[in-house]
Amino acid sequence: MNPDTSTDLLSTLKQVFGYGSFRPLQQEIIRDSLAGRDVCALLPTGGGKSLCFQLPALIRDGLTVVVSPLIAL
Repeated sequence: MNPDTSTDLLSTLKQVFGYGSFRPLQQEIIRDSLAGRDVCALLPTGGGKSLCFQLPALIRDGLTVVVSPLIAL
């Protein structure tokens, strides 16, 4: 990922979500997703998983499909 893309990620994060920085592992997960790699991300509750698919969906053109199993206790 080139430096301009990192800047784009941060500016989109700030503009759309109001956050000034990523939580641990979010940026790496988003970079891999935008690079076209398959990603399986396990993060704790409150770890920011939804941002990991919402931000790439905002940046990419077209449709984004997310498979996210939810476990309710």
